[in-house]
Amino acid sequence: MRTLPAAVRTALATTITAVGLTATLPAQTASTNDLDALREQIRLLDQKLRILERNQELRQETAAADAKKQPKLNVGDGRVEVVSADGANSLRLRGLVQGDARLYLDDANAAQDGFVLRRARLIFEGKFSDIFQYTIQPEFGGTVQILDANINAAFKPGFQVRVGRFKTPIGLEQLQSDPVAFFNERSVVTNLTPNRDVGIQVHGDVLTNRLNYAVGVFNGVLDGGNSPTTNLNNEGDFTVAARLFATPWANDKESKLKGLGFGIAAGTGNYKAGVPLNPYRTDGQQNFFAYRSAVGSTTVADGTATTISPQAYFYSGPLGILAEYVSSSAELTNGANSRKLTNTGFNLSVGYVLTGEESSYKGVTPNTNFSLNKGTWGAFEVVTRVAQVDIDDDAFAGGGTSLAAAGTNATEVTTYGVGLNWYLSKAIRANFDIFSNKFDFQGARPATGALSDNELAFISRIQVSF
Repeated sequence: MRTLPAAVRTALATTITAVGLTATLPAQTASTNDLDALREQIRLLDQKLRILERNQELRQETAAADAKKQPKLNVGDGRVEVVSADGANSLRLRGLVQGDARLYLDDANAAQDGFVLRRARLIFEGKFSDIFQYTIQPEFGGTVQILDANINAAFKPGFQVRVGRFKTPIGLEQLQSDPVAFFNERSVVTNLTPNRDVGIQVHGDVLTNRLNYAVGVFNGVLDGGNSPTTNLNNEGDFTVAARLFATPWANDKESKLKGLGFGIAAGTGNYKAGVPLNPYRTDGQQNFFAYRSAVGSTTVADGTATTISPQAYFYSGPLGILAEYVSSSAELTNGANSRKLTNTGFNLSVGYVLTGEESSYKGVTPNTNFSLNKGTWGAFEVVTRVAQVDIDDDAFAGGGTSLAAAGTNATEVTTYGVGLNWYLSKAIRANFDIFSNKFDFQGARPATGALSDNELAFISRIQVSF
């Protein structure tokens, strides 16, 4: 119900009071003309009141219509977003900063203790015409580079086309966003999966969001690497990657399996001679395996390379489990020795939110933010992990012409990790992880260097992600 203007209410009250007083006067003191005059004044006031009410309604309708034409500015959890009045166009600014303190408790890596700016990113996201979405993500931590630069045309939820540079649809943990992973660093098995590549991908959610699919063609990138701007395949060929991931009970809110997802991903390419290979790193980010790189005998890809990864996760309340297996095979050569190698690995990670919040593939949102004044502490999660990478023994066959030197590389690494994640708010997280990396060798353990002792690392991190 609308409220009458104060002036109108006062005038009306005065008039009514006057009428009332007049009605109480003796009949002989109020002439018929006087009563008629008062009635006319009331009628005129009522007419003015109606006009004022209508004018007020018109002003409110105009203001509401103008407001709908204005762009909206949304600010929340550090994010800034500008959205057009109709919601069809938007620009969102996000960011990620991760600072690490690394302490190596083994004798071999003690010299690597220090502080690291692990990631420093500004992320620009938005859309045009309610269909075309874009992402531009530069990295300023370490090597300055463009991580993601792509356009996604979302014609329908089940039919979308992405073009540009983005993550290859293979590794389950690799595809998970950095800030929400269980641990500070992804497991060693991600050494066997491709990272970002340049290409075109068709993807979407079908069967009422119970099945996600992705299939694309790319320039091609081998284990753990990011694609350069040129095609690394033989002339006329591209790397093909595809992934199917099912969540059959995702829409059944009462099902105990609503958080179960499983699938399989694969990629293959025909690489031309000379494609460089990436070293494999431990949880503590030390190299434990690298192919020969001496001038004239560098090991490179030369032929078909294939990656296969069955994968699954399960989230139920505060419990989260993520598991994947990866087999990566490739035809390699260093001129004097050519072989097809198959390296394999697995990762099993488990997390449990002690404060009861729900765990998910997209992370944990605390019920409260950390505040000494309010006596709230955010959310706490404990995590644990076991992972392994097994290098094909043929990598070390051939003595001095082997594809990798046995004396300076591990043939297998098994890693164990435990950690505590403290979610001070949705945007701020502190992590405290301990990693133990156990190495196996074909021959004797190297007497010096990072592999002369099993790696034991404590990595803590403060992260701002918005």
